[in-house]
Amino acid sequence: MSDTRRALLDALAEGPVSGPDLADRLGVSRAAVWKHVESLRDEGFGVESAGDGYVVTDVPEYGGPAIEYGLGVDYDVEFHETLDSSNVRARELAAEGASDVVVVARKQTASRGRKNREWSAPDGGVWMSLLVRPDEPPAYAPLYTLAMAVAVCDAAREAGVGASIKWPNDVIVSEASGSSSANADGVSANEVSGSSPSHVGGVSASEASGGSKDSDTPADRGYRKLCGILTEMEGEADRVSWLVIGPGINVNLDPADLPEGATSVAAEAGPVERRVFVQRMLERFDELRGDLDAVLPAWRERADTLGRRVRVHTANGVIEGEAVDIEHPGTLVVRTDEGEKRVHAGDCEHLRPADGGR
Repeated sequence: MSDTRRALLDALAEGPVSGPDLADRLGVSRAAVWKHVESLRDEGFGVESAGDGYVVTDVPEYGGPAIEYGLGVDYDVEFHETLDSSNVRARELAAEGASDVVVVARKQTASRGRKNREWSAPDGGVWMSLLVRPDEPPAYAPLYTLAMAVAVCDAAREAGVGASIKWPNDVIVSEASGSSSANADGVSANEVSGSSPSHVGGVSASEASGGSKDSDTPADRGYRKLCGILTEMEGEADRVSWLVIGPGINVNLDPADLPEGATSVAAEAGPVERRVFVQRMLERFDELRGDLDAVLPAWRERADTLGRRVRVHTANGVIEGEAVDIEHPGTLVVRTDEGEKRVHAGDCEHLRPADGGR
């Protein structure tokens, strides 16, 4: 989106504004202002010319300008009606030197999840990737995944969903609630989230999406999955070059279209305006991005994993015990019969009472 369009949306979001005032603020002619306003109308905005100036009377449910209208943080939104993968597109923008860009797709056509599994990302979900360039060492990268999980959880709660977080990056709805690491030396993109990262855009029963084609997670684990997050990065030994943080969220998806073990915001609390959902998520993420010390406490407060008996499948074997804490930068502490073990990455199961859990 151009700087002029963004400035126009910001001005209109503040309330009635006259044509001459808009021309002065944007540095364009009044005729150009009229053309920009007409363009917004063509995109679905209701804009009326009242006695005290232009007034926005209606905003589209979704789309790039709709998300940027009233957005309280300084991110550019690149919106696509159809995209193969928002994550791939964000990496392309990173290679071009971009930063603080949100790539959003109404639907995705070539999405891949963990272990290269296919899943669908139809219209109705929020399929997006956020490109940022934090001035931090690579070891801090997992904190950004945790921050996004908190942001998604909070946006879902605001929408009336009893959401919580399963370590480290899955937003879920547990049965108890109801509605109301990166390679520091390389330069390739690497996953930095811990368990069950879903490729940006979708969340299956096992990965975190709406339309997974081959879920292998038992549905009866005491929760329904709402969102999963994949974070990728490029960096050197002492600094991050870029991070792409990709939540895929089942928002306004019909429960009948969801695989077993998954849920959506609409299924739990009714349909919501996706533009507002994305705005709240971005604003909360940006708040945590500016205060990384607040990430772990916020994550703990929303965690469903802590206090549960878990089984974590890691590259070095299975760890089973009680999840008791999370440590910087996202390490899960599990109390086992052999003592406390620290898990940096793995697939985490919440065990039901029949499996020895609570």
